[in-house]
Amino acid sequence: MSDSTRPVNLKKHFIAFDTCYPLVNGRLTRRHYLDSAASTLALRCARQVADELLAHYANTHSQAHFSARIVNHAYDWSHRQVLNFVGSTDTERHLACFSGTGSTASLNRLARILAAQRPERGIVLASLMEHHSNDLPHRKYAGQVIHIPLMGTAPISGAVDLAALERLLKQYAGRVNYIAVSAASNVTGIVNPVHDIAALAHAHGAWVVVDASQFVAHAPLAISDTGAAERELDAIVFSGHKLYAPGSPGVMVVRRALLEGQEPDELGGGMVDEVSVSDYRVTDRFPDREEAGTPNIPGAVQLGAVLNVLQRMGMKAVHAAEQRLLRRLLAELTAIPGVRVYGDPDPERTPRLGVVSFNLAGLEHGLVAAVLNDYHNVAVRNGCFCAHPYVRELLKPELWELEIDPDADDADALIEPWRGMVRASLGLYSTDEDIDALLTGIRELQAHPEKYRVQYRMDRNGHFHHQTFKVSPESLFDPEAVLNRLCPDVKPSLN
Repeated sequence: MSDSTRPVNLKKHFIAFDTCYPLVNGRLTRRHYLDSAASTLALRCARQVADELLAHYANTHSQAHFSARIVNHAYDWSHRQVLNFVGSTDTERHLACFSGTGSTASLNRLARILAAQRPERGIVLASLMEHHSNDLPHRKYAGQVIHIPLMGTAPISGAVDLAALERLLKQYAGRVNYIAVSAASNVTGIVNPVHDIAALAHAHGAWVVVDASQFVAHAPLAISDTGAAERELDAIVFSGHKLYAPGSPGVMVVRRALLEGQEPDELGGGMVDEVSVSDYRVTDRFPDREEAGTPNIPGAVQLGAVLNVLQRMGMKAVHAAEQRLLRRLLAELTAIPGVRVYGDPDPERTPRLGVVSFNLAGLEHGLVAAVLNDYHNVAVRNGCFCAHPYVRELLKPELWELEIDPDADDADALIEPWRGMVRASLGLYSTDEDIDALLTGIRELQAHPEKYRVQYRMDRNGHFHHQTFKVSPESLFDPEAVLNRLCPDVKPSLN
């Protein structure tokens, strides 16, 4: 299917799309899942590919029997799907590695490797909008992290300020090792011009590490947008659990030259050619040398299957379909008095993906999220979304209005429970009905705030609990009860 073709309706192909929960009024309704920025639902056909592989399951690193050969083939196929997905056809230049359960392991690995390669370049430039996973590892391993300013002013902030970035590169000429930047924010969905950033970085001898966790499920991302080496991203990292493959590993696509000649960060089985009592020799084979131990084979194959399906659909078509929903959500939210949307809400001026964070005037973000869940079955997330510096920056104007200095030493105690937002995020399965439910819940809460407030108590962690409506997680899903149903003949031991 070409990129110009409208994507196929896959909603029915997602596990848990039609999951139902009880509401305060006793009705059982479909969940409106608007928390895809945290983790997406699972694409059923991709999960089925991984499940069918289990009929042949064996470990990798062997060709001794049928099952081992099958699993090696499937695992290698998954690596190729990753490279195809980011438009890399040169396996001598780029390689794909799986690691951990998300982006965090890959970003820590890159931070250690790149810091060790050029210790004389002790500065890393990171955007102010980074998720902690693409900020804290660089703080730990680099000599110094300097945050790049954003365009505009809070709360209408935009993407990375390229002019400010260029000034920093000139100011610290010869000292910047690499730039760490999100392709899109997990708080606002605002898109950064990562290939322009790469061109600036390379002109100053710096590398670029791109956290694409919040991007690749929503829009096409090529390792170079023009094919030119100067606009090439040196490393791209993303998470399978944000890409319709929960339970899959994280992914790192990296220029081979950055890893060659460096001892792998982790040692173990499968990544050595020879081990003696006194020595060992690391293999030259990629990606084996970067994937010590037994990999998450079913998870990697599930992710490879998702990437294959998305390539068949065409990411331009996926992006276009999401943009229609996003623009409607932005337009209707910004039109409601008392709703503050964070980040530049004009997608023509500042491109965004399907993530929108907001607050309702005078209402705690935790209360808003609780009411939307309990009364409307709308699943959103609230808080700071593991991006505290960015959220605090966006909240500064309204905290000042409350006469709170967000930069004060005791700010955290003063800010609670106002230090946070509500976030609605879209996926391939999102519908106009989901947006309708969100908007209805917001308007109802705004119309009768005290009616809802008296129904809740806030605990010391800032979570809001309904006074009378109690639904325990185990009443909806209990692993042991499921085991008893699936394995009735396996009884608990009396010992």
